[in-house]
Amino acid sequence: MDTYRTLLIDAFAAEPLAGNAAGLVPDADGLTDDRMRAVARELGASETAFLTPDADDADRRIRYFTPTQEVDLCGHATVAALAFLHEEGALDAGEGSLRTNVGVLDVAVTDDGVAWMTQDDPSVETVDLDYDRAGEALGIDPAALRDVGADLPAAVASTGLPFLTVPVNFLEHLGNADPDMDALDALAADHGATGVYAFTFDTLDADSTLHARMFAPGAGVPEDPVTGTASGACGAYLRAVDAFDDLPDEMRFEQGHFVDRPGLVRVRVDEDVRVGGRAVTALDGSLAVPSTDDDDILEA
Repeated sequence: MDTYRTLLIDAFAAEPLAGNAAGLVPDADGLTDDRMRAVARELGASETAFLTPDADDADRRIRYFTPTQEVDLCGHATVAALAFLHEEGALDAGEGSLRTNVGVLDVAVTDDGVAWMTQDDPSVETVDLDYDRAGEALGIDPAALRDVGADLPAAVASTGLPFLTVPVNFLEHLGNADPDMDALDALAADHGATGVYAFTFDTLDADSTLHARMFAPGAGVPEDPVTGTASGACGAYLRAVDAFDDLPDEMRFEQGHFVDRPGLVRVRVDEDVRVGGRAVTALDGSLAVPSTDDDDILEA
């Protein structure tokens, strides 16, 4: 039976028990796909990142598992991994690279510990959204969607993972959403999206650009506290639909407040789409993982 160092790291947060918790196995050499999935299930975070050496030209290989399946990209788990490596002295401030299932991504950590990841090439496709169906799935009055939809269309936006991006007029409506997870799963699937990212420009903090909530029940994540990859996709969306006369050099996206995990994602959209934020370790321990010849029980 092998023992692996495992951590829970709160990404897009400056203190523990906020932001989005990501599992991390910083040295996952020897773990099979089934064992990675089992470890992710044991840790119980929305995603767990597994780091291994890269056989080619990237600094490291990173893979992401929800408790039920592997996903190709995860912003908050990447930020968590980078912040941890920097804190441990295994990653100097500056630029580096990670190999993901969507290709090699450029990453960076600043001297003061802010982790940045360059996302995949963006794509944004506006859709003719059925507002009655979307409102029923989100548990939001469809009028709150139609109101802003007259100026900002819904779209499927992706910088590695596709999200159905839905503007909402006011924070009150977004905060009081009462989502139907089965309906949201079907809505996202019908648009070829991983999840539904609903946002409003009505924010809690005057310095923030928008407030968002993200639901991905089909990927085993009913509501994600703070979503880096979806934030990057939304940044690309805002540029594509000309949401601003002059797109800010850096945007601040609030998320997680309505699930008591407040967090902040920094988004930059120019030649590339980058998301960044802080992360802090909340739990650091070890996990005993049986070999494939042993039983399927994980022992903390």
